[in-house]
Amino acid sequence: MTLKNLLGISLDAIEPEPAAIGKLLAAAQRNIADAQLSGLSEENRFDVAYKAIMQLAMVALHANGFRTTTSRPGHHQTAIQTLPSSVGVEPSQVIVLDALRKQRKLSDYSGELIPAAVAAECLVSAKALQEHLLAWLKAHRPDLLAG
Repeated sequence: MTLKNLLGISLDAIEPEPAAIGKLLAAAQRNIADAQLSGLSEENRFDVAYKAIMQLAMVALHANGFRTTTSRPGHHQTAIQTLPSSVGVEPSQVIVLDALRKQRKLSDYSGELIPAAVAAECLVSAKALQEHLLAWLKAHRPDLLAG
């Protein structure tokens, strides 16, 4: 699958903007920090860590000139599943991120509790994605880090 194959289906073309990417990276960093606050419930730790994952996945798409089509269902799934094509995330990590997406859906729409181990995994995955994405940007699109 290439990102261009998804144009008009689940992705739209955009012009990458350093300022927009900078805002998303800063928001993801704040959410990763918040996910480490001891006073939060496991559900809230999970939610903010997952939010960081989505913000980072959006940066990965934006850096390649795309964004998800949010008017259609499945934009979280698209953002996660395009990470190998957008920034070279290993498929094994995408499987973990997709499982976290499914857990979020269960929690949000069915009231499922978030176990402490799942909240911790979400934070670890968010940090790993952030590290991978920043390295990819520095190597492939340093011009986008100016914002």
